[in-house]
Amino acid sequence: MKTIFLPFFLITIIVFGVGCANSRKVSRVDTDTQIDLSGRWNDTDSRLAAEELTTQFLKVDWFESFRQENGRKPVLVVGLVRNKSHEHIDAETFIRDIEKAVIKYQQVILVQAGEKRNELRTEKADQQEFASPESKKKWGKELGADVILQGTINSIVDQYNKEQVTYYQIDIELTDIQTGQIVWLGDKKIKKYIKN
Repeated sequence: MKTIFLPFFLITIIVFGVGCANSRKVSRVDTDTQIDLSGRWNDTDSRLAAEELTTQFLKVDWFESFRQENGRKPVLVVGLVRNKSHEHIDAETFIRDIEKAVIKYQQVILVQAGEKRNELRTEKADQQEFASPESKKKWGKELGADVILQGTINSIVDQYNKEQVTYYQIDIELTDIQTGQIVWLGDKKIKKYIKN
């Protein structure tokens, strides 16, 4: 009887001890709250960089010239933003933050790009066969983009002993699709000092 009770007693103490040692606490915070745990790229960096870059490129003289010459807002497509940094950065989240900022300011018309545009075209193709004639969407009615926004995210890390400085540079360019002319270049720099 003692042989069975002793292992059970030890396992219970170990499980209870491990359970008590983990004192993790999780709480909900506002999504705009800036929290930097690791010093790596995070949601705050993405949101602030997208907001700042969007306000920069929407002030470009090219937009006003376009509006005066064409009598309408320019059509923008957000292309690829490539992550060339040393860490994993979800560029899709950054692109989405830019798109949200673009829509918020209402200075240009935003159209879908890449896979989402292909999904729209697939839906339109399905409608040609399966939707009623009065509700199906017609081919050749998409808005063609006038400009494309593209960019890169780069980083430099300087580390010595328990100190580290991480520098991020987000470079964005706006290109006239008709001419291929780069009409604006912008960047956002973020520098973080981390001490362990």
